[in-house]
Amino acid sequence: MAGSSHGHTPAAWTGVIIAFIGFCVAGVFMVADNPAGFWAGSALIVLGAVVGGAMKMAGMGTPKEPQAVAEARARAAARESAAA
Repeated sequence: MAGSSHGHTPAAWTGVIIAFIGFCVAGVFMVADNPAGFWAGSALIVLGAVVGGAMKMAGMGTPKEPQAVAEARARAAARESAAA
């Protein structure tokens, strides 16, 4: 996993930060027995997922692997399985 960039994108960071704030807000208002605040925090959690997804679709997520790299990876895997 050292070569993976899983989660190291602006889309991932933004979505997680918004969702984290939503969890904090919902938690505080749940303890405070305030249903409206709890649902506002829950809405922030959903908003974090929507914003992260929109940013990924806008190109701020992990880039797709070029076709040539995918083909080379498949050939290497086929050679390894044939050698084993």
